[in-house]
Amino acid sequence: MAGNIFGQAFRITTFGESHGKAIGVIIDGCPPGLDIDEEFIQSELDRRKPGQSAIVTQRKESDTAQVLSGVFEGKSTGTPIAMVIYNADARSKDYSHIADKYRPSHADYTYQVKYGVRDYRGGGRSSARETAARVAAGAVAKLLLQQEGIQIQAYVSQVGHMALEKSYHELDLTETENNIVRCPDPAVAEAMIEYIKAVRKDGDTIGGVVNAVIKGCPAGWGEPAFDKLHADLGKAMLSINACKGFEYGSGFEGVRMRGSEHNDQFYTEDGAVKTKTNHSGGIQGGISNGMDIYFRVAFKPVATIVPEQASINEAGEEVTVVGKGRHDPCVVPRAVPIVEAMAALVLVDHMLRQRVNISR
Repeated sequence: MAGNIFGQAFRITTFGESHGKAIGVIIDGCPPGLDIDEEFIQSELDRRKPGQSAIVTQRKESDTAQVLSGVFEGKSTGTPIAMVIYNADARSKDYSHIADKYRPSHADYTYQVKYGVRDYRGGGRSSARETAARVAAGAVAKLLLQQEGIQIQAYVSQVGHMALEKSYHELDLTETENNIVRCPDPAVAEAMIEYIKAVRKDGDTIGGVVNAVIKGCPAGWGEPAFDKLHADLGKAMLSINACKGFEYGSGFEGVRMRGSEHNDQFYTEDGAVKTKTNHSGGIQGGISNGMDIYFRVAFKPVATIVPEQASINEAGEEVTVVGKGRHDPCVVPRAVPIVEAMAALVLVDHMLRQRVNISR
């Protein structure tokens, strides 16, 4: 199976399936001498793990990461870092009823067509469980970015029709982790939580939006053609399970503006180049300009629902599919650390590539 590697200078390879023995990641390109804070890595995994609240899947996994290589006396050695997370609470029998059925809007049919075989237990490789490996790798990337003073903060801005009508400038993002839906506005968060609970009670699911802002990224990161910084961010986000959309800066709303309104005018302040507005989202010509990088990521409703749905089986016969097992009624609360992790992986990759450019 191709497509399991992400990045160039800082490259990760993930492995494993939802109901296999384990999932994991190999990081290649991490510079030597980095303090590998395993408690921090675990704290990031804890933000993503299942069973953490009443509005996420109740699968119980500790998601404890074990570092197998690439670290000596607490520091990276410059060799590949391997981490593994063993699965402990897989209930494969919950999926026996769909062994030969194609669940609507899942990857069952497409995997069968592509490979001629599929792991129906929780979706196998297509399961969002694979993202735990990304979060573990993203935590290492975050440790590198912290040395550069770069911060990545994601939060839930919308659940279904319920949207947070404030920009990140107007919010106290330190409030994000103070509620189970990860929305930095306490009042809106409470309404979102009740909404998700109601949707879950109906046996249904709902989508949402995760916003993210990157502060402290210096000017000059990114490439001018095919590896534009925003293009790599877009690929990273769209590779996350259930992601259906990505926009940065003014995004689609920018089409309503004239160039005279949209252009970000330059000025200097204390010797630093800045822009009066930031419709560009901190990226111009595919390269960071030193302003905040901000973007939005849209996630669809989870495909597994309790009500009966019409479908077909592998023989092409009409069947009825009923959702069983443990599933998120809304993915966005657990998607927040995944969005941050993927953003960190992109930034570190471009940081290391920029160092090579400068050394030349």
